[in-house]
Amino acid sequence: MSEVRTRFAPSPTGYLHVGGLRSALYNYLFAKQQGGVVLLRIEDTDQSREVKGAVENLLAAFHWLGLEFDEGPHVGGACGPYVQSQRLTLYREHVKRLADANHAYPCFCAPATLDEMRAAQGARGEPPMYDRRCKSISPADARRRIERGEAHVWRMAVPGGQIVRVHDLVRGDVEFATDTVDDQVLLKSDGFPTYHLANVVDDHYMRISHVIRGEEWLPSAPKHALLYACFGWERPRFAHLPLLLNPDRSKMSKRGGDVAVEDYRRNGILPAALINFVALLGWHPQDEREIFSVDELVKEFSLERVNKAGAIFDGAKLRWMNAEYIKRESEHDLYAHVAALLTEQIEICGESRVRYAVATLRGGTEVYGDLADRIRATLGPRSADDPESIALLANAEARKLVTEFQRRMSEIPPEIWNDFPALEAAFKAAANDSGQAVGLKGKSLWQTVRAALTGQLHGPELAKLVGIWGRARVMAELENAASATTAVSS
Repeated sequence: MSEVRTRFAPSPTGYLHVGGLRSALYNYLFAKQQGGVVLLRIEDTDQSREVKGAVENLLAAFHWLGLEFDEGPHVGGACGPYVQSQRLTLYREHVKRLADANHAYPCFCAPATLDEMRAAQGARGEPPMYDRRCKSISPADARRRIERGEAHVWRMAVPGGQIVRVHDLVRGDVEFATDTVDDQVLLKSDGFPTYHLANVVDDHYMRISHVIRGEEWLPSAPKHALLYACFGWERPRFAHLPLLLNPDRSKMSKRGGDVAVEDYRRNGILPAALINFVALLGWHPQDEREIFSVDELVKEFSLERVNKAGAIFDGAKLRWMNAEYIKRESEHDLYAHVAALLTEQIEICGESRVRYAVATLRGGTEVYGDLADRIRATLGPRSADDPESIALLANAEARKLVTEFQRRMSEIPPEIWNDFPALEAAFKAAANDSGQAVGLKGKSLWQTVRAALTGQLHGPELAKLVGIWGRARVMAELENAASATTAVSS
């Protein structure tokens, strides 16, 4: 195969798992790095597990991520259809081809019989495998039973006593004894193929040059290699990616919490950050860099630098990386991303003040929701005053400062309150002049001003907080502080 062609072939059984995203991403990066093609194929042969809307959700996730396939059910291509349920005739023809060459046989065992077989094997400490009892049925008898309408499946006739060697681009040569390979079902009784048959047939006819998939599919490699040999087809090259692990090194699964791409999107993770993070789960660049654009990943990616060991999915590292991307966003873009979370604040306070809050409070933001929460808290009701602030404002000098500072802030012209740089300067001047008038300066001055405005001794930069709050809120807080100090003094 001269052209590099890769594929991502999910089952429509739910959301896009981050493990699936990594497989899709590595297929995408490798194909693009080699100047090749990456296609999407929907493997919907298990109709009982299909989830309505799963394909649409999958496409929406990739569109959000900015990863577009060259061929697939949504864009077409020369090797379609790209949905397996639309290719059933092809699979049935190939099962017949295998049967005619004695590489497949019909199995009439009922589910209860198979259950008893597995239970007996388990009791003997043997791995569960089909015991091949139907393989001994003569072709004539099998034909008669099929013609009578007896339910059956078609199984692969795995040859005994052989070694199947598969060269893996990540793990090197891997050998499998055929005596340990089950006579896998190829075609189910409902006429639908299993993964193993459909996967091999489709990869051949879609001219897939490289199969890049998760390590959990490595035990299937000998079955697929045997099928390629039975059909007389050239195998694609295989690369099995390391498992994704939780921080405790347990396998990451769909039942373990937030593992869906849509969860990370909902929680404010940027698509570029998620792609960057997932790319580093099992692959390492040539240098120590950690931040990559997709174009840079395409340029750098190599299957030779994919690790064999499992990759730890560290949620804290993802949030750090997301923060690095948010740090690079312009104030305009950042506001656009959080505005939908702050509609009430925008309606009450006005867009200009919320924009100012975004610019002021953005430092250290890991996800948009955190920044929105911080802004809501800043614009929300004042929390209970801490005891140190209450004690500070009981001081006679502090009471004088609050009264003087309240007067000077009330004298700031209304137009200044809408000019944030000018307001910062006016606020600092009012505080310093008030401190000079009553004999307070430095830390004592600014702690007293903060205690009067917020009831706390620590918090956001005061010169910016007054702009976020606006005149009405600032003067109301100073009025309350003045009333409180007057009550204490009396």
